[in-house]
Amino acid sequence: MDGELVLQNYKAKDNDFFEVPTLELARNLLGCLLVKNTDEGVAAGYIVETEAYIGPKDRAAHSYGGRRTKRTEIMYHEAGLAYVYQMHTHCLVNVVSGKIDAPEAILIRAIEPYHGIELMKTRRQMEHSIQLTNGPGKLTKALGIGMEDYGHSFMEPPLLIADGFVPDAYAVEQGKRIGIENTGEAKDYPWRFWIKDNPYVSKRLKK
Repeated sequence: MDGELVLQNYKAKDNDFFEVPTLELARNLLGCLLVKNTDEGVAAGYIVETEAYIGPKDRAAHSYGGRRTKRTEIMYHEAGLAYVYQMHTHCLVNVVSGKIDAPEAILIRAIEPYHGIELMKTRRQMEHSIQLTNGPGKLTKALGIGMEDYGHSFMEPPLLIADGFVPDAYAVEQGKRIGIENTGEAKDYPWRFWIKDNPYVSKRLKK
């Protein structure tokens, strides 16, 4: 019940927010709050880094070539749903974007802790530092996001994308995505967005 009361403080984004072109949504997600309610409590953080994946022509996308499997099925549904998948020992969370049957998604790469920081520290078994949530696997563990959230709408509890702040235009940077070196020309697409100088961004530009 306490978690439900806390969630009332957050205003979830609606359909209009999610139903925009994928690159636009990837940018607009910056500054929004990613919120998860569990039996342990509510944890939330500001989204500070995203990556867009625009299949089926994007070699780095799980839906490249129109691949449609049990794992990627949710990408073919409406925007605003959670595409969660397992990578090694971590879960990664994505926002389904694009239109129905246009399998696109946006990876949430990093968040800045905002609420439930003690809970995040317990889950990550570490003190509060930039390492708490400065990566896609780190943030899901800190927030308690798991495979049970696959297909869930970000517009209703227990997993929300809610109002946060709107970063100034000059504070948003754009560049290549990370960890996709073997994807041909796709490795050079500038489809990663992040808030400039935010310490929780997983990788910063070399000067």
